[in-house]
Amino acid sequence: MDRQRLSSIAHTHHPIAAPISGVNVNRLLRRADRRPAARILDLGCGEAAWSLQALAHCPDGHADGVDLSPYALERAAATAEMRELSDRLTLHRRDARTYVPDGDYDLVLCVGATHAFGGFAETLELAGRHVNRDGVLMVGEGFWAVPPTKAALTGLDTTPDEFTDLPGLVEQAAKAGWAPTYAHVSEAAEWDDYEWSWTGSLTGWALDNPGHPDAADALAAAQTHRDGWLRGYRGVLGFVTLVLRRAS
Repeated sequence: MDRQRLSSIAHTHHPIAAPISGVNVNRLLRRADRRPAARILDLGCGEAAWSLQALAHCPDGHADGVDLSPYALERAAATAEMRELSDRLTLHRRDARTYVPDGDYDLVLCVGATHAFGGFAETLELAGRHVNRDGVLMVGEGFWAVPPTKAALTGLDTTPDEFTDLPGLVEQAAKAGWAPTYAHVSEAAEWDDYEWSWTGSLTGWALDNPGHPDAADALAAAQTHRDGWLRGYRGVLGFVTLVLRRAS
């Protein structure tokens, strides 16, 4: 099954593509607001849930959303139209690594999409280039809440050095010249809601479309993901969203 299509179905009931509740998205954006007419850039925007909510906090602002998935961008455009924000959101089907904007931004978002740049450190460097001198860079990244177990590594199909612990992430940001002005560590309930939504959306779609050629693949993907989470990284992998400003 096409991975972008699979991801689009999986996020049907949780368009925020990270284990964060809507309440905490708003809390983070309130901490990041710079001005009513802010320029906002969302790299790896998915369905543009962050961009659209940021525009609600910046009544005269404009956002650019960048993603490779046509399915996610189609949903983003539909939601923007429904919320009467189409005139303030521009969507770009581009690779976030090679996107060349027209000028810099007051707020740059990359939450749950650092893989697009090759990791956290690379995101700080490459996404950070688009932030103006007094702007904010908001990055959401995974970390080891406890030392990774063999089951967690198997469930995530990764190695221990894929992530660091939370102090290590903050240290990386400091070494790159960024200072956290706020952060939110996702709670267990947020993780559970995200994972059950991800696997449940795929499962529900497959059961509703039994004759579809991708139904079996969707069910298998949901089961594999669910097992990897419940039997592996649940309670081991954490997620933090950092609100960063330049330290000098």
